[in-house]
Amino acid sequence: MDGLASIPLYLLLGASIGFVGAMVGIGGGLIAIPILVLLFDMPQQLAQGTGLVMIVSNVLLSVRSYNQSARIDFKSVGIAVVVNMLVTNLAAIMAQDIDSVLLRRLFSVFLALIALLYLWQTLPGRVKKQKTVHASPASKLKLSTSIWLGLGSGLIGGIFGVGGSLIIVPVMTMYYGFRQTAAQGMALAMIVPGSCVALGTYAWSGNTNWLIGLSMAIGGMFVVRYGVMLAYRLPEVHLKRIFSLVLFLTVALLMTK
Repeated sequence: MDGLASIPLYLLLGASIGFVGAMVGIGGGLIAIPILVLLFDMPQQLAQGTGLVMIVSNVLLSVRSYNQSARIDFKSVGIAVVVNMLVTNLAAIMAQDIDSVLLRRLFSVFLALIALLYLWQTLPGRVKKQKTVHASPASKLKLSTSIWLGLGSGLIGGIFGVGGSLIIVPVMTMYYGFRQTAAQGMALAMIVPGSCVALGTYAWSGNTNWLIGLSMAIGGMFVVRYGVMLAYRLPEVHLKRIFSLVLFLTVALLMTK
């Protein structure tokens, strides 16, 4: 299904994934990768490299939309960006030699853990506690925090081919008191350069289908800003629960193969 006749399907997939990805601040990779594995029978590495084409485009547009809605403090994420780029490159190189089935299973376990973490955050007791502890939402990152977030996001983004925002957002909301939408915007800003580096590494290794990736990227371009708009309208608890649901559905898809 990689001929020119299938381009409308890729555009539609890209639009659907781009909307959801922008809404929950993930770039859409964790949805795109399982679909590419299951529908197009791609090896895990090829699916991750192809998904990165769309991820880079979606993340750039999402950052622009989040910044227009509420200014992102790019100085606070500067150190994390540098660390993310270095670690992403090393992790992406390492991922090329991991067994495809093992990589898919590790990806599934990781997503399930993140989904459980988000679901735990939305429990009534946790929501009340977080509001009490973080009365004033944070807006800046400390140097040490930027370094650790850069390390974690780079490792995840390089190995699994998805934006490290998966790990950044829950840490920023749970431990540093950021609002969900603020965390999503800053997390996406952190992973832009790293995602580009990862794409280059996967493409250099021949693990990228440019026709599918670019078609999905173009499809996502038209809907990303609407996903961000919806993110700002939804209550934070609902946004986190939607994110958890997306992750659980992704895990279920991956486990079917």
